[in-house]
Amino acid sequence: MRPLDGLLVLDFSRVLSGPYCTMQLADLGARVIKIEQPGRGDETRAWGPPFLEGESSYFLSVNRNKESLALDLKHPGARPIVEALIDRADVIVENFRPGTMERLGFGYAAVAVRRPSLVYCSISGFGQTGPRRAEPGYDAVMQAEGGLMSITGDRDGPPFRLGVAIADLATGLFAAQGILAALLARARTGRGQLVDLGMLDTVASLLTYQAGIVFATGTSPGRMGNQHPSIAPYDTFATADGDFVLAVGNDDQFRRMAAVLESPALASDARFATNSDRVHHYGELRSVLSGIFVRWTRDRVVRALTDAGVPCGAVRSVTEALADPQLAAREMIVPLDHPIAGHVRVLGNPMKLSETSPAIRTPPPSLGQHTAAILQNEVGLSDDQVASLRTAGAIA
Repeated sequence: MRPLDGLLVLDFSRVLSGPYCTMQLADLGARVIKIEQPGRGDETRAWGPPFLEGESSYFLSVNRNKESLALDLKHPGARPIVEALIDRADVIVENFRPGTMERLGFGYAAVAVRRPSLVYCSISGFGQTGPRRAEPGYDAVMQAEGGLMSITGDRDGPPFRLGVAIADLATGLFAAQGILAALLARARTGRGQLVDLGMLDTVASLLTYQAGIVFATGTSPGRMGNQHPSIAPYDTFATADGDFVLAVGNDDQFRRMAAVLESPALASDARFATNSDRVHHYGELRSVLSGIFVRWTRDRVVRALTDAGVPCGAVRSVTEALADPQLAAREMIVPLDHPIAGHVRVLGNPMKLSETSPAIRTPPPSLGQHTAAILQNEVGLSDDQVASLRTAGAIA
């Protein structure tokens, strides 16, 4: 049993924010039918390299546990198919620009009249309301417009976006959370509702304590590299053979670090006595610590500090991180057999529920892999009707 067993999700989304949301729902047991454009499919099917036997590794990373229905939503033959699926669905997820689903005839207002219990999630760059609602949303743009890039990068260097599409991914997670909340409300009231996610809203919500600095001082925080504005030492340091992150969160940890480094002067220096003192005198503190750490190897200093209860970690490559036995023990690397790409690996789901944990059951689908089965079993079409729709170009 999975938490969302028996729920049907119609997934009109593509690229990342929507597919990441529906992947979470699918992992939790929902049946997700991914509706894709015939001949092209989700745009990420063409994103690469790398490709595995012609299948995009990008697409494979966020579309497991789903079925693919290749359906041209602009074709007249698509309307009765979508309506039949809506009559059976619990959730719709779409991430077109606002107004697109309305022009297709499947906007929230129309669908809610047909099926009042449906939970309808719309994801867009700026949300369904406001003066910028019609603008497109792309992750890098949202990181820039949302202030996130302005605080990411070296102090004297250019702004950087994060190494993953955090605006897309976090919006997908918020969307899944909103859908689950709406489903819980529906269980009490019998009514569905619209779940409206804007990527700019998501990025703004991630600013947390950085926004708090603005609210408290009226001044925008700047880039600080890997340094923290309120904690010290909380930064990246070089050793003799690699970099590591040190995250000293309180005075006791600082004293334990000084003991490991056999530097009692650090613990007794009035400039570094408290966290506030260390933040104020961080330039001097970093200079002292940098001179010490370059005499250590990365693994040795990380082990010594960890054994002493001082938070730290090696700066690892993605390959190194994925090889960590801890991830294997937590089933965070999952092998799958794909019908075209062959043996592939995907990331597991970090949610671990004691009774109804998420599960990775099926590989990402090939384009249109389930079209005939869905039309026959869910819509009730015959073989001849399916063949006629395929000849007409409505499906693939």
